[in-house]
Amino acid sequence: MLPTIALTAVSFLGMLVMLVFAHEFGHFITAKLARVKVEEFGIGFPPRLFSFKRGETTYSLNAIPLGGFTKLLGEEDPSIPGGLSSKSRPVRFLVLSAGSLMNILLPILLFSISFMIPHDVMQEKVEVQEVASSSPAEIAGIEPGDTILAIEGRTVRNRADVGYLIQLNLGSEINILLQRDNLKQQEVSVRPRWRPPEGQGAIGIKIIGVDSTIVRESYPVWKAVPSALVHCWEILVLFRNEVIGWFIKGTAPLVAGPIGIAELAGEVAKAGLSPFLELAALISINLAIINLFPFPGLDGGRLIFLALEVVRGGKRIPPKYEGLIHLIGFIVLLLLIAIVSYYDIARIVQGDNLLP
Repeated sequence: MLPTIALTAVSFLGMLVMLVFAHEFGHFITAKLARVKVEEFGIGFPPRLFSFKRGETTYSLNAIPLGGFTKLLGEEDPSIPGGLSSKSRPVRFLVLSAGSLMNILLPILLFSISFMIPHDVMQEKVEVQEVASSSPAEIAGIEPGDTILAIEGRTVRNRADVGYLIQLNLGSEINILLQRDNLKQQEVSVRPRWRPPEGQGAIGIKIIGVDSTIVRESYPVWKAVPSALVHCWEILVLFRNEVIGWFIKGTAPLVAGPIGIAELAGEVAKAGLSPFLELAALISINLAIINLFPFPGLDGGRLIFLALEVVRGGKRIPPKYEGLIHLIGFIVLLLLIAIVSYYDIARIVQGDNLLP
């Protein structure tokens, strides 16, 4: 029990510090390059545990490990010389969006390292077990017993590949290469559905894995980096498809707070460094997107005020009102984190798990 708790804590804190540092460093370095005074660069939220000052900036480690901050001079008040608000709109846009940009760039590095580290990959023959009546698969001519060899020209190594490639192409026509009776190969065209009947899946098939084996795999750097770039793009496409699916299906997203993420990090860390880095990359991408939401207290909320300034012909919202709105937004965010954490605790007490 204690080793598991320790692994969960170390995994979560290590991941969080890495993601927060990347995000805040984006704000920090762009502010420094734009000659905006950085008053404090903090990991975690106060109370302060440790700090030191170098030049004009205080660097701090704080007690509440739920994020971090880059305190810039004059974030809302344009009358302060050397402050963020005194800079041009393009500079402010760059500084405010740089954190999310770093959380998009970091996964390229993490996925690259993950692909280069030797890791286990399941290889199996993926057979069609059932085909639903009147489904896209049946209309295309897919039959029980067919083996799925490739989707959209990409070799299928296991059942996870099939689900991944289908979800990546929801609503678009895809080509599936099949093998029938271990002899004849046939390519069919199928359009995965956004809203399939319950229990059918996007194209209406059930699959099984046959002759499964585990192989050890690693990529050289010249293959890992391009693969990481492609994978990052595909994660963004999957995120877009997931959001569209919420509206089409009328379903709610699965939400996890810090406790849920800590639990997930601990479970994935048991599987090895490569899966752990992939999870960190996925969370980093999610943080980048969430931080750009137009909500007060987030980077996206500050960008909204910048957009309002443009719409109003350069006329700004008074600093005291903007600061108050961001403060209220931050308090609301903390309340939301507390609520989600409550449900995470309740789920753990009931014995449920985020992982299937």
